[in-house]
Amino acid sequence: MVDELELLKKDWQKKEADLPKLSYDQIYKMIWKKSSSIVKWIFYISIIEFVFWAGLNIIFSDAESMQELKAMHIYRLIMVLNFINYGIILYFIYKFYINYRKISFTDSSKKLMGTILSVKRTVTQYVWFNLIIFTISMIISIYGAFVYGPEGEKLMEAAAQDGNTTMFWVMTIAFSVVFIAVFLVLIWLFYKLLYGILLKRLRQNYKDLKKLEV
Repeated sequence: MVDELELLKKDWQKKEADLPKLSYDQIYKMIWKKSSSIVKWIFYISIIEFVFWAGLNIIFSDAESMQELKAMHIYRLIMVLNFINYGIILYFIYKFYINYRKISFTDSSKKLMGTILSVKRTVTQYVWFNLIIFTISMIISIYGAFVYGPEGEKLMEAAAQDGNTTMFWVMTIAFSVVFIAVFLVLIWLFYKLLYGILLKRLRQNYKDLKKLEV
């Protein structure tokens, strides 16, 4: 049995010796090409996402919707928030483009590793920014709907008449927290699916580069 194992090992070593050996430059170029492609897709996806959300906002920004926002006294807040939101998202898209340009002209593994870390950091910041903007937007909308919306005013009046104003606000806040939490988890899962796979591949490329440097 031992002799058979030794023969198998020797046979495998012979086959392994016949396999083509990849040089440092060849391995680096493979990792570089994969990383460049991933960063390019992150840039493209961010543009598609921006166009998608902007398109939805334009579609639902009719005169009736604007009037409802004004009636709830949140029109100006929402407009300012949208302005800030689109401005910062465009900044992130610019950052993704700069990272793509950097990685396209990277000529060393150390620089490539630094760019990969920069891309990961930018994507993380981008996702967190979107989650924060969604949270602020939801809080403003819920507040406007309950305090100034016709249905909210009726509920508040009914609670005041029954002497349950405190309970009404406790229930409202509890419901809002749960609703926003569920909404944020769904958005986080969306981004996890959208960018998570690409970032996972980038992490693997980074690990491969570290091994290459050893």
